[in-house]
Amino acid sequence: MAKQIPRLLQKIGLRPTTFVQRYNSTGHRNGYNFELNETQKELQELARKFTREEIIPLAPEYDKTGKYPWDLVKKAHSLGLMNGHIPQELGGLGLSVFDGCLIIEEIGYGCTGIATAIEGTSLGQTPILIAGNKEQQKKYLGRLLDEPLMAAYCVTEPGAGSDVSGLKTRAEKKGDEYILNGQKMWITGGGIANWYFLLARTNPDPKCPAGKAFTGFIVERDWPGVTPGRKEINMGQRASDTRGITFEDVRIPKENVLVGEGAGFKIAMETFDKTRPPVAACAVGLAQRCLDEAAKYSLERKAFGTRIANHQAVAFMLADMAIGIETGRLAWMKSAWETDRGIRNSYAASIAKCHASDMANRCASDAVQIFGGNGYNTDYPVEKLLRDAKLFQIYEGTSQIQRLIVSRAILDKAKA
Repeated sequence: MAKQIPRLLQKIGLRPTTFVQRYNSTGHRNGYNFELNETQKELQELARKFTREEIIPLAPEYDKTGKYPWDLVKKAHSLGLMNGHIPQELGGLGLSVFDGCLIIEEIGYGCTGIATAIEGTSLGQTPILIAGNKEQQKKYLGRLLDEPLMAAYCVTEPGAGSDVSGLKTRAEKKGDEYILNGQKMWITGGGIANWYFLLARTNPDPKCPAGKAFTGFIVERDWPGVTPGRKEINMGQRASDTRGITFEDVRIPKENVLVGEGAGFKIAMETFDKTRPPVAACAVGLAQRCLDEAAKYSLERKAFGTRIANHQAVAFMLADMAIGIETGRLAWMKSAWETDRGIRNSYAASIAKCHASDMANRCASDAVQIFGGNGYNTDYPVEKLLRDAKLFQIYEGTSQIQRLIVSRAILDKAKA
């Protein structure tokens, strides 16, 4: 085989010495690399330490009270665990999506409700990172670095979630302003955000395609006519602030339009390519916590004269959890790797988000099963993990929507 390699290289137009030089200089770095660099290891360790020392001890209380974890948000902000993706020229760290995923997986291990409270601002910021001009980025992203303020992604409505084309909120242009009217629902950070990315219909023609009908705006929380509703009491992830918001004759200056009229739908969809990998990573963090808690308990609990870990029924459940977690982690890593290199990653991001969400729910359910009756009780951690896990199959595109995206990509490729 060794003698065949030079001939194979020549067939594809490469001299053996050239191949070795290219590989040693760039090849092993440009392909997949499963080793974290030193900076990434430090970020991961910082997030892990913060999670173990600050989040895990307080997570049950925030889950019980539903209070927004401002103290933890402020600490995360001071440690640089928030807003890391804001470019260096604006004063941020300029971290990659991959780097952000490393951080959010660790925080999700401690509490995905607190993780959503901390990371939800990134969803609101990403449209400005993608499409904002220099003035908009400096004004709205810059202020988030100065103090622990939050942004929110304001798209979903009471009658339109996955069906974005069904949005009813409208913005009518009058002179140099737009007059905004409508209602949004299930907005993460809706009551605590300093400003929102908002999608509204600017073309009143119902036959106008979604790609041209909607416009993206930056809307400030304290503008007249902006009224957040009550905090919703959800099944899980209760530390996150989720509300409906009403907009009544809100005046938006033209300077707060992203790109231009009709560009909003594309911006909103491109955002998910960058934000679905972190959602998948957060789900993996929860699943890892499920496995760790279940494995530890299986070594403590005895049944039929032995530790339940010695029963194959339990041992195989733990193995299946580990298999799902490892593949989920690889999925978010690939999708984050792609978007960081400018590769369109909608397909990989949907696979990662769908797989990690469904897998986290299976792990949480199995963890409760391994705990038995104790798992159903609030004195033990896994019942919260099960409640928290469900939301991953719903927000930022349901698991069914992810399958729709994946299936369409498969069929488009088959038709080509």
